[in-house]
Amino acid sequence: MPALMPTNYTGTITWLGLVAHRNKPELEGTAATELDLTFEGIPGSTHGGLTRPSCSRVTSQYERGTPIKNTRQLSIISAEELEGIARDLGLDDIDPAMLGASIVIRGIPDFSHVPPSSRLQASSGATITVDMENRPCQFPAMTIEKAEPGHGKGFRTAAVNRRGVTGWVEREGVLRVGDNLTLHIPDQRAWQPA
Repeated sequence: MPALMPTNYTGTITWLGLVAHRNKPELEGTAATELDLTFEGIPGSTHGGLTRPSCSRVTSQYERGTPIKNTRQLSIISAEELEGIARDLGLDDIDPAMLGASIVIRGIPDFSHVPPSSRLQASSGATITVDMENRPCQFPAMTIEKAEPGHGKGFRTAAVNRRGVTGWVEREGVLRVGDNLTLHIPDQRAWQPA
C-alpha cells in the first residue's frame, strides 16, 4: 500500500513568480508565465539551492547560519487565503510578488495546513514536497506598507493561518499558469504522543 495517497483536491496555478535578489528589506518578486523547477528550486531565485543557511525558524536545532538542506525553495500560497488577507488589510487585492510567492493556487481548502510531506503534483510529473506552514514575517509587511501606506502593518496578524506553505522540488519539470496540481497526503494518523 502506498505511503502517499492522491486526494480529490486539485489546485489550479493562478500565478507564478520568483524573487531574484534580496538587497533591501522589502520583497521584490517578479511574475512569470512558467517556471522550470530543478532539484535546486527555481533557477535564478534567491531561495534556490540544495542547501541554505539556517535561520530563525530552526534556532532550536542549529546555530544561525549553519548549512542545512534547503526545504524552503518555494513559497506556495492559496489564492483564497490571499484574498482573505487582502480583505482584512482593507485592500482589494495583494500582488503575490510582495509576499515573495513562487506559486499561487486556487481550489485546495485550508491550504496553509496541508500535512507536512504532502505532495503537489502536476500532470507533467513535476512534484513539490510540502515542508510546513509558512509563518507570517516582517518582510511582506514592509513591502505592503511601502506600496500601500497604512495597510502593511497588520499583515502579520491578517496572515496567521493563511501564509501558505514552503516546499522543495522532488521531481523536476515545468509549471505553467493554468496547470493543475493534485494534492497527495501521507497515509498516516495524526501524532498522538500520550
